[in-house]
Amino acid sequence: MGSGRWDSFVALGDSFTEGLADATAEADVYRGWADRLATHIAEHDPDLRYANLAVRGKLIRQIVTDQVPHAIALKPSLVALTAGGNDIIRPGSDPDLVAALFDDAVGRIRATGADVLIGTGFDTARTPVLKHVRGKVGTYNSHLRSIADKHDCYVMDLWSMQVLQDPRAWCEDRLHLSADGHRRVALRACESLGLPTAEDWNEPWPVQDERSWQEQASEDIKWAREYLAPWIGRRLRGVSSGDGRTAKRPCLEKLPTT
Repeated sequence: MGSGRWDSFVALGDSFTEGLADATAEADVYRGWADRLATHIAEHDPDLRYANLAVRGKLIRQIVTDQVPHAIALKPSLVALTAGGNDIIRPGSDPDLVAALFDDAVGRIRATGADVLIGTGFDTARTPVLKHVRGKVGTYNSHLRSIADKHDCYVMDLWSMQVLQDPRAWCEDRLHLSADGHRRVALRACESLGLPTAEDWNEPWPVQDERSWQEQASEDIKWAREYLAPWIGRRLRGVSSGDGRTAKRPCLEKLPTT
């Protein structure tokens, strides 16, 4: 692995790495854990150049076909690759096949000399629908661990982040992290890369009053109507939220100074 200092960083993936739903002042532009990680790296190297090629809704084959060659052409010293989640949650998907594509992508990136940070899948036990694919996520994570060992990668272990089981780590759709969830994942990434930070990703959430079962049931009904039903509809129609979208940060550029 590298020395822990990187002058260029490229992030690849889907909505998780694009940053949904960590909103910025600009409409439909999100920050997310990877942007936050870049900021942490830049604290140690102000000359860091950063690109984010992630696009919401993308499947692993699309990421491998479109984003990986783009990343290799940029010749970064660090690449973050999180992919396969959208595949794993689809009925009938095979985590073994998804992992084979991931393995090939990591091998191609590592062959350039770049360091690679990969992220495991989340523990989906907390999500009403996704808890049914928890076993597939676990299988995929086992593959990711093996791939990391094979190619000498850094691993951001999201499965073990019990702090993300709190609803406050997620936005209303229960599929994407909240701003605080992204903040904690960025801190976890720093830990994985050996970058010191002033904050602790595992800091306990503030105590709050428990909601009544009536309130929880009402929220579940609202969630099913506003988020679950449209999501299922898109799956049935073969439509992706990323159709027609391009990367928010396609070129290696220094971070804006504030």
